[in-house]
Amino acid sequence: MKKQLGKWEWIGLVFTLIAGNLLHFVYEWSGEIPLVGAVSAVNESTWEHMKMFAVPYILFSLVEWIVLRQEKSNILSARAVGLLVGLLAIPMLVYTYKGIYGDDVMWLDILIFQVAVLLAFWVSHALLKGGHLDNGLWQLAGLVILLGIGILFILFTYRPPSLPLFIDPTTGQAGITK
Repeated sequence: MKKQLGKWEWIGLVFTLIAGNLLHFVYEWSGEIPLVGAVSAVNESTWEHMKMFAVPYILFSLVEWIVLRQEKSNILSARAVGLLVGLLAIPMLVYTYKGIYGDDVMWLDILIFQVAVLLAFWVSHALLKGGHLDNGLWQLAGLVILLGIGILFILFTYRPPSLPLFIDPTTGQAGITK
């Protein structure tokens, strides 16, 4: 079981890093099809960079749960905690460096995305390995968190709140503008 879990952890990490980076470009590559924007970055806002992390992470977490749920009873809760940690890390790190430096730095944005992914997998792996949060109620909470956050990313693509987190610093727009 440990070998299988470790293999799945590496697959998830690599998948999230690659897919997340590709999601930065998919909306533009699609010709800005609004439906594609539901799961890919539609602008340069911090929220959309968080979506690039969340979408592949949530998808992988659900696949991993389907495959390994009989062997590991805390997948959903561990992944939900990892997701929350990664999602919190992105705006904390982005707004910290922008507050210090005062401007956007592309290589730092890319590094922050990668750090958030690594941090999320590290936290969730520690919880998985330790067998924490493994009862049915924690699993239900994990599923609700994973799906709820996924739904929020889709919803806020089309109806973003009027908050700085959602504003593209290059255009001043939020969400899909067409």
